[in-house]
Amino acid sequence: MKELKYPKKVVLSDITARDGCQHEEKFIPTEAKLWVVEQLILSGFKRIELTNYGNPRGMPQFRDADELSKRLHASKKVGKLLGDVEITAVTIREKAADRAIQACKEGYGPDRILFMVSTSESHHRTNSGLSLADYWKMCETYIKKAHDAGMKVCGTVSTIWGCPIEGPTELKRAVEFTRRWLDIGADDIEHADHDGSAPPNKVYEYFSMILDAIPDPAKHIAHFHVSRGWGLANVMAALQAGITHFEATLGGTGGQPANFIDGVPVAGTGEYYYADPGIVGLVSTEDMVVMMDEMGIDTGVDVDEVLKIGRVFEKIIGRRLRSECVHTGRIKH
Repeated sequence: MKELKYPKKVVLSDITARDGCQHEEKFIPTEAKLWVVEQLILSGFKRIELTNYGNPRGMPQFRDADELSKRLHASKKVGKLLGDVEITAVTIREKAADRAIQACKEGYGPDRILFMVSTSESHHRTNSGLSLADYWKMCETYIKKAHDAGMKVCGTVSTIWGCPIEGPTELKRAVEFTRRWLDIGADDIEHADHDGSAPPNKVYEYFSMILDAIPDPAKHIAHFHVSRGWGLANVMAALQAGITHFEATLGGTGGQPANFIDGVPVAGTGEYYYADPGIVGLVSTEDMVVMMDEMGIDTGVDVDEVLKIGRVFEKIIGRRLRSECVHTGRIKH
């Protein structure tokens, strides 16, 4: 009998506090974000994306970036565990990177920062405000600055499987961008389907190309949205291609930065990709963990604790989220 082949051990990053919160139209209290991050660390997560150091005028959800970082580093709940946990902050532009570097110098900064390019020029300009050529130059300078400050750098490649603005894109261009990130010093690469347009067969094809070109699985992180409901199917396709590092959010939250916070219009990243802003979101941490557990994959996290955190997170957000397993639970054996 033939069996599916896939890795039996994976590394999971939970990015709820940053990506999961960024699409919410109400400010999530710092205390709530801190609680979620502490509980995730206690449940076994070794990689957490904490915040965004971008301009809080455009993204008020992260006006507490410094406070949250300081409080996490001072946490008595997880203080002894933090040395084994990699904390990431998003820093799309120079001022954000400078803030992260300064926080690092003051002892509460992230272990890793993230820059982001899109293979689609128009999508990239919308996200960063720069041309691709100018952005690559900026990243070359700031990767060195980050390394000098003792931080790792993740380079994100987006619009791999298509662009919500321009339409189809070429997979080979994303492979070229991945090589370029590593050539200029990035430590690892987030391969992102930011609008949920990747079908599973193309996910398998792309990650097979990536691992043929750069065969170290530790260099590659898969990041899938569920705008069309294909998230876990894409996780499965990536697993079969040999990918071992994945990102997800509690309740399948996340999406573009909100352009409306606490009743006030804000810049965000401009007009939403879809007319209904509620359809966006990432793969659910809870469902992915349960699925992998059923498949015999070692995730390194306490599945029951993750489901408990997910149930509380629904109360924090104030609505039914996109995790099924939070409500159905684990399969009884």
